[in-house]
Amino acid sequence: MIRKRSLMRRTAVVAAAGAAALVLAACGGSGSGGDGSAGHGGHAATAPSSAPSSSASASASASQGQHNAADVAFAKGMIPHHRQAVEMADLAPGRARSAEVQKLAADIKKAQDPEIRTLSGWLTSWGEDVPAEGAMDHSTHDMSGMGGMGGMGGMMTAEEMTGLENASGKAFDTAFTELMIKHHEGAVEMARTEQADGAHGPARKMAGEIIDSQSAEIEQMNALLGKD
Repeated sequence: MIRKRSLMRRTAVVAAAGAAALVLAACGGSGSGGDGSAGHGGHAATAPSSAPSSSASASASASQGQHNAADVAFAKGMIPHHRQAVEMADLAPGRARSAEVQKLAADIKKAQDPEIRTLSGWLTSWGEDVPAEGAMDHSTHDMSGMGGMGGMGGMMTAEEMTGLENASGKAFDTAFTELMIKHHEGAVEMARTEQADGAHGPARKMAGEIIDSQSAEIEQMNALLGKD
């Protein structure tokens, strides 16, 4: 009897210990589930936080590459406009008599050649066609909204370019200066339109630089004409 009671007590103790273990396991599971929830909650908190971050980055990238029709029109118009200015400047060596005119022509070429490359790069990145070399006819471009000037104000006619090619000495200096003033005034108007209507930050920045540099050159050329 004593042995039987002892066995029963041991069984009760084992059962109680087993029950306690189950309770502890359940509590532990609940605690770990709480930790797990917190862990997932951490992931959940991180996920939304990282998602906006990715979204913000994508948004920033989109903003940097954002452009509109005015930007495309500016680039497509300014490329042939600049090309013609460079072509005019290339006529100065050997024709211009004034050292100031020769230097002005060199400065124009130095400034506008890199801008042509930059403008061409923008058009390519936007999936737009770069105006072909020699595309000087503004009627071939859709330049609506460019100050009502057909998009490329101040462009030389074929006759004016031929006259410049055939001039030399003081006659060249005067013709080059007068025609380039008109050419620059057209570029400044195009640049002002880009600043007002464009969306692409770098293009608007270039437009501001064109306004500043070419306005200064217009003043310089007017002064040169006043000396004659």
